[in-house]
Amino acid sequence: MRLAWERADPPRRVLLVLLACLPGLAAVLALVLLAIGADRTGQRAGRPAAARPALPHQAPRPPIVPRTRWLEKDAPSQPPARYDDEVAAVFIHHTDSPNGYDCSDAPRIIRYLYAGQTGAKDWDDIGYNFLVDRCGTIYEGRAGGIDRAVTGAHTQGFNHRTTGIAALGTFTAGVPVPEAMTDAIAALAAWKLGLSDTDPRGSVRLTSSNSLSRYASGTTVLMPTLAGHSDGYMTSCPGAALAERLPAIRELAARLQGRR
Repeated sequence: MRLAWERADPPRRVLLVLLACLPGLAAVLALVLLAIGADRTGQRAGRPAAARPALPHQAPRPPIVPRTRWLEKDAPSQPPARYDDEVAAVFIHHTDSPNGYDCSDAPRIIRYLYAGQTGAKDWDDIGYNFLVDRCGTIYEGRAGGIDRAVTGAHTQGFNHRTTGIAALGTFTAGVPVPEAMTDAIAALAAWKLGLSDTDPRGSVRLTSSNSLSRYASGTTVLMPTLAGHSDGYMTSCPGAALAERLPAIRELAARLQGRR
């Protein structure tokens, strides 16, 4: 029959041997402390790592079609993506392309936009982070990771800490804007802004990085957290019809985040 000290693990066996040399009361006290320590150690080992607390206004991620669904396999390689610390604002655009398309043709239209921006404009990738068709399907645009704060090329001077969402079509004054499209834009904006607990109805201070924007380089301005392209750049984009829908898009995005 093995004694208790022989069945103990090596570190505890050494301790038990040393305890045999202690006076009675001191040995009892040391054994109690040893038992408490072992119990606490077991609790630490068995306790799961604390989960990162969810942000109070984090909306669910909507379905997003990956760029592999529209990008041709022989597309040229590109430099690594650049990133910001978070997405503090969203800029809404329109692509200034025809409206009467079948939604199944959206990947071809995005390839056309990509070819124009990487060809004639000599950009390294499509500038928009996301694109939304008139049926409400959301497509991943610029490479770098759907969940990450990828630096885009969509709003001159204000590409940092922002996401660019482009509506496929042309939405000048009087042109109907499909509800499925605006609902999808709101869901996407709610999710991206929710990752930084940002209210889509609020404002944020952004600093212009380029004097070709509406503001001189280095100028810090107060922007809507869900803005139109024309808020940061001298352009008619996202079109008067879509710009009129921005207040409703902000309200829906806020509701999707669970805000009142």
